[in-house]
Amino acid sequence: MTTTELTEKYISEHKSIKDCLKKGLINYSALSRLIAKELGIEKSTSREAILIAARRFKEKIKGTALEDKIIGLFKKSNIEIKNNIVIFTIEKDVYPDSLVEIEQKIKKEKGIFFSIEGTKTITVIVQDHYSSLFSKLKTKIMLKQDKLVLITVSSPGIESVPGAVNYLSGLFSEHEVNIEEFMSCHDDTLIVINSKDFQKVMEFLNF
Repeated sequence: MTTTELTEKYISEHKSIKDCLKKGLINYSALSRLIAKELGIEKSTSREAILIAARRFKEKIKGTALEDKIIGLFKKSNIEIKNNIVIFTIEKDVYPDSLVEIEQKIKKEKGIFFSIEGTKTITVIVQDHYSSLFSKLKTKIMLKQDKLVLITVSSPGIESVPGAVNYLSGLFSEHEVNIEEFMSCHDDTLIVINSKDFQKVMEFLNF
């Protein structure tokens, strides 16, 4: 790869650097030294080439039109909070009718029931007061996580805004908040977090 390609690849793989570059908040000399050191090409000619490549890359990615569109989308979004959420991770060979029976009972009472089927397990998200319904499956339950919060971000038109979901999930990473589960359904983005992080999340989701 050329120095230009290596520089662009490095910046693209480091979101915080890319964001600062896009907004003109980068010291190019310091950036070129960092990239040269990271890539093991610390010759003065290499640093100069990196600096030039970084300046040119900024021109490629400059402009905040898309980011403004994403932020505008989330400013108009509705956020719904449900606490006392639990997640069950269940072996996939559980008898299907058992889960269907639980799902029907919960949905009949208009409770929360989400399930995600993986290659070896099934993840089920419900409210804590329905936990007793899973007692019959205890030999199949691999993990139970409690003291969780379900955040539903409803954003009409999100499917037509490239990068919106990535931007949203990136906020959690930037603020060092772990996402326990992440799902989407049409306009809704559903995120499960630990309750201890709730206040922090509400601060950075205040668009």
